[in-house]
Amino acid sequence: MRVLMFGWEFPPHITGGLGTACYGMTKGLLKNDVEVIFVVPKAYGDESEEAVRIVNASDITIDVKRRDHQVFWKKITYLEVNSILVPYVDPLAFDYVVEKMESNELLNEESIFNANYKFSGKYGANLLEEVSRYALVGAQIATESEFDLIHAHDWLTYAAGVAAKKASGKPLVVHMHATEFDRSGENINTQVYEIERSGMEAADRVIAVSNLTRNIVIERYGIDPRKVYTVHNAVEPTDHDEFHAYDKHVREKIVTFLGRVTFQKGPEYFIEAAHKVYQRDKNVRFVMAGTGDLLEKMIRRVAKLRMSSRFHFTGFLKGDNVDRMFAMSDVYVMPSVSEPFGISPLEAMRSNVPVVISKQSGVAEILQHALKVDFWDVDAMADSIYALLHYKSLSKAFAKYGANEVENLKWENAARHIKTIYQQIYKA
Repeated sequence: MRVLMFGWEFPPHITGGLGTACYGMTKGLLKNDVEVIFVVPKAYGDESEEAVRIVNASDITIDVKRRDHQVFWKKITYLEVNSILVPYVDPLAFDYVVEKMESNELLNEESIFNANYKFSGKYGANLLEEVSRYALVGAQIATESEFDLIHAHDWLTYAAGVAAKKASGKPLVVHMHATEFDRSGENINTQVYEIERSGMEAADRVIAVSNLTRNIVIERYGIDPRKVYTVHNAVEPTDHDEFHAYDKHVREKIVTFLGRVTFQKGPEYFIEAAHKVYQRDKNVRFVMAGTGDLLEKMIRRVAKLRMSSRFHFTGFLKGDNVDRMFAMSDVYVMPSVSEPFGISPLEAMRSNVPVVISKQSGVAEILQHALKVDFWDVDAMADSIYALLHYKSLSKAFAKYGANEVENLKWENAARHIKTIYQQIYKA
């Protein structure tokens, strides 16, 4: 079986969990005899192709003069707008909103029907324009490639998946990693919501990363529950054993938050809980690893609480630096307000770090050896952190059994479930 898969990023060029999940998933699919052609808006040439064949959308030429293509273009509605969005990842991780809207110059001076378009592959001010152009390229690739079905990840690629389905007649699976309600609460971007809804409506199957997400898809988007399936994410095994004995160079215990510093991830609740722990024990250091729109506010809050000497902001971490951070950590905390899944606790547990996670996360559905609290209950969060720092038997038990638990959460098992979903709609 061969799958044409659309993503927005692929390691080592990632800005969050989406690229990491796609990487693990494709490796798992290969172990289940599923070949993947993975399309990204912009490839850099150093992406891992051990499990996929990478296709660079920026290299694809669209022949809009061909009669059959002209007929196809008329069937699709395109968005060509300039809109500053907060998509799957925060815009602060990128080029300051495309250098202030390219010094106030119009971003789409050229038609969306360019014969060839060089994608930025970023999440800047012209994101919706890139999503629309990506749909055109998706249709072009679908007419030139041999494959059995289409798989599109998150709203950024849904239009490309739908276009590929219309161009090829092949079935479509869309993967919901995070809904607009997760990213924005009730103050949603209606354009993004409509892209998500129409993409799931057009799909033959929808995969949600948790039952939490599945319920949102059904209840908030009105998608037929008979075609929505839950497949929990997994974690890649690490081969970085050298980090297990990594010297943290400080005597104090370290408590870590790693993720986007945005409302969705609950960084303010982490800081309030950290302050409660700090009032009881001054021999603790706290780390906030990540970037986001709330970063400056969090720095100011830490300063106001007079914790700056024990609180560290690292910026965005990826690759080996994530493993090093976990190797130095004594406790990992994920206080997310709304977390469709959450791979980072699995990465921490893989490194023998006990974790505290919010009950409002998809990963809480499958983990047994994690302390679970409501994101808003900073007292319970602080008590959980303090207990893991001071009761060695508790900490050792959660670290040991947590690591064993994660060993069984493999991508090849998740991929086996995904393949079963493929087979339901596979047209031989």
